[in-house]
Amino acid sequence: MSTLQIHDLHVAVETADGQMEILRGVDLTVQSGKTHAIMGPNGSGKSTLAYAIAGHPKYTITGGQVLLDGEDLLEMSVDERARAGLFLAMQYPVEVPGVSVSNFLRSAVTAVRGEAPRLRDFAKELKGGMDALAIDSAFAQRNLNEGFSGGEKKRHEILQLELLKPKIAILDETDSGLDVDALRVVSEGINRFRTSGDTGVLLITHYTRILRYVKPDFVHVFAGGRIVEEGGPELAERLEAEGYARYAGDESTKAPA
Repeated sequence: MSTLQIHDLHVAVETADGQMEILRGVDLTVQSGKTHAIMGPNGSGKSTLAYAIAGHPKYTITGGQVLLDGEDLLEMSVDERARAGLFLAMQYPVEVPGVSVSNFLRSAVTAVRGEAPRLRDFAKELKGGMDALAIDSAFAQRNLNEGFSGGEKKRHEILQLELLKPKIAILDETDSGLDVDALRVVSEGINRFRTSGDTGVLLITHYTRILRYVKPDFVHVFAGGRIVEEGGPELAERLEAEGYARYAGDESTKAPA
């Protein structure tokens, strides 16, 4: 069983006026076999949490710990965190002209597994993942994220997830920009991943629509850079009905969306 432990995490960013604290003491434990949903208004620090855990240089850790199976992630480089079993599906994945989807995915698989898969085996594995996500075969030869629609970017993120098989997956607003059909396909991919082995999911979202397909075990409400309420799936339904107005007093700081 794998466990991601976040203890009293404080994170800041540099601004024109100096350092501004975004996360103000986050405590959270994600175990394999469980799905945690983080919900909250824009600017509450949800994406900051994801990028700080993954090692984005924009964010400075000013206090706390992040452990994956007892190992200190904050002492690792970004690629070491990935090899340790951490995965981040970004809200806005970057374009990489000149690098095909196929070459990118094989390089990523090689880096995480420690050896290059045989071309024939990888081609079969890639085709299976693409078929499951209703991705056309020509997609593999396109430049990474270049000219991709929102739905294509999200499907590609889930394809990565299925091929890399991390211990803990952080999915940052995976439902953003998806139509109903794409949302269903992407959700099915997440469900295949989370039931395929010893894995845990941290799903960041504004809305409950993806939670109708990907059922969370726990829901955490973010406001003002910290978790202000926790519960089960019923908490997400209450948020859908009531919104986040009740937490307005907790939003004493605004994080980048």
